[in-house]
Amino acid sequence: MMGEILFLAHRIPWPPDRGDKIRSWQLLRKLTTLAPVHLACFADDEADLAHRETLAPLLASIHVEKRTRSRLAAAAAGLATGKPLSVSLFDSAEIRRFVSDRLALGDIDCIFAFSGQMAQFVPVDTGSARFVMDFVDVDSAKFTSYAESAAPPMRWIHAREGRRLAAFEAAVAERADASLFVSEAEAALFRTRTGLGPERVRAVENGVDLAFFDPAGRYSLPEKRGPLIVFTGQMDYRPNIDAVVRFSHQSFRTVRAALPDASFAIVGRKPDPAVRALAGLPGVIVTGEVPDVRGWLATADVVVAPLGIARGVQNKVLEAMAMARPVIASPAAFEGIDARPGRDLLVAHGSDAEAMTVLDLLADPARGNALGRAARARIEERYAWDARLAGLPAIVGCPGASVAEAAE
Repeated sequence: MMGEILFLAHRIPWPPDRGDKIRSWQLLRKLTTLAPVHLACFADDEADLAHRETLAPLLASIHVEKRTRSRLAAAAAGLATGKPLSVSLFDSAEIRRFVSDRLALGDIDCIFAFSGQMAQFVPVDTGSARFVMDFVDVDSAKFTSYAESAAPPMRWIHAREGRRLAAFEAAVAERADASLFVSEAEAALFRTRTGLGPERVRAVENGVDLAFFDPAGRYSLPEKRGPLIVFTGQMDYRPNIDAVVRFSHQSFRTVRAALPDASFAIVGRKPDPAVRALAGLPGVIVTGEVPDVRGWLATADVVVAPLGIARGVQNKVLEAMAMARPVIASPAAFEGIDARPGRDLLVAHGSDAEAMTVLDLLADPARGNALGRAARARIEERYAWDARLAGLPAIVGCPGASVAEAAE
């Protein structure tokens, strides 16, 4: 039996209803089976704060605080200190105090930081405690990509963030015992950037809750009129915003010209104003937050993931595949997913290719159903959460855990 674990997360890991919280919840759930876990995390709003009571019975202790620092204050602090702005945005004296108090007791064998912003709370000297950093994605590469497509002044801001984050990530990884990423592609990129080897930088892939995302499950279905194309995601996240705006104005316009009764449903919470405006286009539906995304996935004739910028593994793609739906992904959305294009899902590059692939699938429902069945089979074979997290005990230093398992 190992000692206690201190888990730091930039968002409370409940409910697991968005990409980062799905991963953090599954990691936290697994860690609580290995040792007592202390959790320090942020809440985005009052609803998040209320979930403290849900998690508290699973934990040795818990600290949740609402993140109130404004972007303006974070920018001022970042510019004054040279820190990345996204790190300054998550600074907190209270979390620093919580971490210091827990470590002073001497019971912590492992500090597990989820998301790069939380590394700032891990002291340089962790004593005998192991430090595991789950970066999830190479965030610095994302901001560099933003800079390439932005106009001034955002081009300069994103470029600065990319540079500062890259230096921050490298410094954190130098002192971490293990740095984790959601895919081998992300891990390989980070190894190239830092020069660290696979014994220090490794992939722990995402999985899917197969019992929840089950095409044979019970859930309410939305009303459907004509062919339905669905996109799911957090709709205040820039890559998702850019993806649905482009798809609505270009790819779906072509589909709608051929099939006037087709609909495109954008399903996800907190739609940005640019997303809400799309509801004024013929056939476009913007749902906002829904109680259960499974009904929309089950009803979809086609699920699309037309992202131009994507880091890591897209949960939206895995979940749609688990629901046995035919998926059309962009090359960026497909990267990191272990599946065979043409058998388990389709990959289309650019608006014209997306539109033609959607139309081809809508014209051939049998092919769509076959793709969906193959997709579900691949997810069952490859992406169950227990299998994806089998190496976690060894990574956090659990006595008796197999090093070979951690390397798989």
